[in-house]
Amino acid sequence: MRKALLVTHVSGFVPQFEMNNVHILQNMGYEVHYASNFHNPSYGDDNSRLEGTGIICHQIDFERSPFKRKNITAYRQLKELMEEHEFDLVHCHTPMGGALARLAAHNTHTGPVIYTAHGFHFFKGAPLINWMIYYPVECYLSRYTDVLICINVEDYKRAKKHFYAKNVVRIPGVGLDIERIESTIVNTNQKKEQLGIQNDEYVLLSVGEMTANKNHELVLRALKKLNNKKIKYLLCGHGEEEKKLKNLVTDLQLNDQVLFLGYRKDVFEIYRIADIFVFPSIREGMPVALMEAMASNLPVICSNIRGNRELIKNDFGGRLIEGHNIDDYARAIADLAGDREKCLRFGQYNALTIRNYDKSKSLEIMKQVYRELCK
Repeated sequence: MRKALLVTHVSGFVPQFEMNNVHILQNMGYEVHYASNFHNPSYGDDNSRLEGTGIICHQIDFERSPFKRKNITAYRQLKELMEEHEFDLVHCHTPMGGALARLAAHNTHTGPVIYTAHGFHFFKGAPLINWMIYYPVECYLSRYTDVLICINVEDYKRAKKHFYAKNVVRIPGVGLDIERIESTIVNTNQKKEQLGIQNDEYVLLSVGEMTANKNHELVLRALKKLNNKKIKYLLCGHGEEEKKLKNLVTDLQLNDQVLFLGYRKDVFEIYRIADIFVFPSIREGMPVALMEAMASNLPVICSNIRGNRELIKNDFGGRLIEGHNIDDYARAIADLAGDREKCLRFGQYNALTIRNYDKSKSLEIMKQVYRELCK
């Protein structure tokens, strides 16, 4: 039986974003292996989602930071794994997973190699340090890449023009199950009651890891400026900034307005009870949470960055905010919260727009990529 190896530096990545590709490979007759750090999970901290998938897991001691010496150990572990199993295909994701997997594959003559870039750390408006560190590395490693997959237009154009991968392909995000989202039914009053939300309260929602990049602090400070006790803010997710954000909520005296909901298996139902989706990220590739919000008919207030601006059209699907100014977000929230007709119109526009990003489109491209490599 042919073997395919998936590599990411955090174990929650594949069950959260890549199961469609796993199913394609399994249907093609591959035995799917997964190399990741299962001792340091992310994206929901729930490795149990891998149970019953048929995926064979291998512990690799990845660290997120490229400056951690432990990644030398991770590289050696990957080399040993590749030498032991003689994989017929390697598909890697995430910066550290992609870098170490491609180096190990090159030095063990394993391949072909696919790397999906879920948003390069260098982009228009990115800090200079990002360009100095990440651009040369990705450019160099593209030489060891048979297919480089990009999920947004900006990355695709740059990779196509400047990198050395044998083939560069763009897919419309990792694929959204629009039918599942649209078929979600929820008793709004009952769900709000479960969460302690009154029917006359206005609900803001953010979904994603609690990291500095997601910039949740900005929304909290905007909420404080608004000084409107009828606005509730729901945050779904976990992460390294969670304790800091909870302390800030206490300092800002927002405990009655902010709910930390953690990782939720009922997140599609929570989208249904929200009024506005707020997404002030600093860096995104093609954000799944934003796409889910659009499919849930929500208007959006988000940062005007790569990925976001590919999805949201200003004054049609919501508000694209330049920079990260608290006052600008406060004004946008106040404007939409005071105009339900506008929110409805924006939400309907988003629901139509996001149909171009249905998983069927990404699946078809990925099937073709795998078929071409497996001839």
